[in-house]
Amino acid sequence: MDTIKIAVIGLGYVGLPLARLFSTRYATVGFDINKSRVSELMQGHDATLEVEDKLLKEAISKGFVCTDQLDAIRDCNFYVVTVPTPVDVSNNPDLTPLYKASETIGRVISKGDIVVYESTVYPGVTEDECIPIVEKVSGLKYNLDFFAGYSPERINPGDKEHTVEKIKKVTSGSTPEIGKKVDAVYASVIQAGTHLAPSIKVAEAAKVIENSQRDINIAFVNELSKIFNRMKIDTHAVLEAAGTKWNFLPFKPGLVGGHCIGVDPYYLAQAAQRLGYNPEIILAGRRMNDGMGEYVASEVIKLMLKSRILVVDAEVLILGFTFKENCPDVRNTKVIDIIKALKEYSIRLTIYDPWANPEEVMHEYGVVTTRELPARPYDAVVLAVAHAAFNTLDIPSLCKEQSVVYDVKGFLPESDGRL
Repeated sequence: MDTIKIAVIGLGYVGLPLARLFSTRYATVGFDINKSRVSELMQGHDATLEVEDKLLKEAISKGFVCTDQLDAIRDCNFYVVTVPTPVDVSNNPDLTPLYKASETIGRVISKGDIVVYESTVYPGVTEDECIPIVEKVSGLKYNLDFFAGYSPERINPGDKEHTVEKIKKVTSGSTPEIGKKVDAVYASVIQAGTHLAPSIKVAEAAKVIENSQRDINIAFVNELSKIFNRMKIDTHAVLEAAGTKWNFLPFKPGLVGGHCIGVDPYYLAQAAQRLGYNPEIILAGRRMNDGMGEYVASEVIKLMLKSRILVVDAEVLILGFTFKENCPDVRNTKVIDIIKALKEYSIRLTIYDPWANPEEVMHEYGVVTTRELPARPYDAVVLAVAHAAFNTLDIPSLCKEQSVVYDVKGFLPESDGRL
């Protein structure tokens, strides 16, 4: 493999930034089954806003290609899989996108080629689930005819400071020699450097515990917020005071959604349960965080009742719908849990989010959102996502004479309630 040509399978929040970065050094093709996504990218625009139009157009002008045609990646020799790994309605890992991507690789891979998986999984998925599919479809033998690696994605959607090249990358290979080759390819474009793990399973495990650790820490402060609310103590003031100690971890309470922290712990939990071990702390953290949307809704209702606001047919404004601030990503947003809980009280909801695509939200959740803030007062305002755009909102103008303001993120200087 003297001349490397890279194909990145999946051009979402992870795949596109990586493919664009690879294209600065190698001949690179981005592959996605979504024709409209491919067309949009080739016109120089990324709807996820992870890659600036200027950078994308520059990459295309220098030979970077996005395609939905298999033949266009058949002559590549270094394949990188960056498809999503979600959970189903029962929170069980859904490996369907990985299976399909592996079938795609099997149709085009040739002798001597390397396939690297980046999708978050539990230890063993790459070699026990994905590679056998590649073998079956291609007719090639693993570690004889083709090789594999695993390099977990560490993209932080919406973060313009910690971009892909500035985040240290864990790498691994199916043999020591292949591990070095995979590491060298990534090291050539990742400014922050790389860490070569001793095996694919170690790299898989390292990724899945990163977000599980964050999930557990956030669950802890979410539980603290429930306790301190009953004590009528400001949780954020408590955390600020405790944070003056050098080794106190600066986590804040809130909704835990998105495609990583709210999902990855379930992958690790299921792997443990298959081995006969019940991961109590991991699942307790998930239960705590998954219940925060309903908790917020119940707190809002309590505040409205205390303020003698008639709940049925009340007008409530939800500020924000995306899973995190300042990005258009609505995958696994927990704001939907607040909405569902409030709707049970026959409340009339307006959901304003300048970042979220209303068509995407309607398609994924069946919920109407708007990018234009209605100019009328509400019985209650719930700040669910701390978009920077909300800094300039005149909150009092959105309230009736007797209204409730609930700040999920501790974003506002004053509110009736917050986590």
